[in-house]
Amino acid sequence: MSPMLIGLLLNGLQETFFMVGISAILSSLVGIPLGVILVVTGPGHILENTPFNRILGAIVNATRSTPFIILMIAIIPLTRMIVGTSIGTEAATVPLTIAATPFVARLAESSLREVDHGLIEAAQAMGATPMQIILKILLPEARPGIIAGVTIMVVGLIGYSAMAGAVGGGGLGDLGIRYGYQRFQPDVMLAVVVVLIVLVQAVQSLGDFVARRLNKRLIRSKS
Repeated sequence: MSPMLIGLLLNGLQETFFMVGISAILSSLVGIPLGVILVVTGPGHILENTPFNRILGAIVNATRSTPFIILMIAIIPLTRMIVGTSIGTEAATVPLTIAATPFVARLAESSLREVDHGLIEAAQAMGATPMQIILKILLPEARPGIIAGVTIMVVGLIGYSAMAGAVGGGGLGDLGIRYGYQRFQPDVMLAVVVVLIVLVQAVQSLGDFVARRLNKRLIRSKS
């Protein structure tokens, strides 16, 4: 492997880390609370509000069902308004965040729905407020599942970030397209694919490890 290729890979990897890292943080900060809202406003829950829940759910589903490449192009004006440009790694974080947020929300919602409803009823009987139930019961109990969901989201973002390279988003995807495809350098394309596979495996392994540790602590605290 030539020094030039190593340098290109390191630069592409750095840009991918930036895009995925920023998008994962922002989408988690918005998506997890969104998942909590979807759960607690659902039928029979602590803040039941069926009309609001259905409208919010429809918005989340509509965003999730939009193909990423179409979403990325459709929100170019919004991207320009936020970061001042529609190309580059900073610009790519906007559609990446918007695409990942509803995904995180649904994964968090799924984990939160698995929390034993008896715990919630017991807390209500002791006079706990909705916020106390959310912070002291729902989120701690669902934490391993939420971490596993965030891991899935990060793996998805790595794939999306590679797709963003097709429209000037930078990162490993851009490197593979510009050098591997357009300049007919199959060694570059192969190197990009290998790096992406290793990156996905590392993220998945780390997420699984953290989720297992949190689950073991949760089981010990109950026993």
